[in-house]
Amino acid sequence: MASPVINLDTVTFDDIEDNGRYTSRRALFSEGIGARNLGYNLTIVPPGKVQCPFHAHRAEEEMFLILEGTGTLRFGKQTYPLRPLDVIACPTGGAEVAHQIINTGDVDLVYLAVSTLAQVEVCEYPDSGKVSVYAPGEHGLRHVFRTADEADYYAGEAGTGDA
Repeated sequence: MASPVINLDTVTFDDIEDNGRYTSRRALFSEGIGARNLGYNLTIVPPGKVQCPFHAHRAEEEMFLILEGTGTLRFGKQTYPLRPLDVIACPTGGAEVAHQIINTGDVDLVYLAVSTLAQVEVCEYPDSGKVSVYAPGEHGLRHVFRTADEADYYAGEAGTGDA
């Protein structure tokens, strides 16, 4: 069995994003400490960057603990300044709880993220009008689409006159 203890000084950054504004390094270590129902990662965001687009989760709740640096939290229609030892709660829901952490400081923004894990996750991206659906596993699914592409429930189905 894996040790249930890990020191954050020893984690490996195995999820690297370098996509313009969206640049970060994440150490995903949940499995390594035996987590079953929670996801853990240590995230480093360089100055002027963000880890991911403004989004809201429909199934997974998140918590962030700011360890180093300063930034801004976009949360719904509000913004909040961030500094070390701030704890952020991001519950499930729609655009009213959409969130994004932005490094507005001069040094790396470092935070610990903890989230519940769901069998199926749906995320909404209010800025870009997208939705993503993610179901991990052997027969997994990952699809991102624009909400403007909405189709009727029976569209394309045989026997409906819209095949």
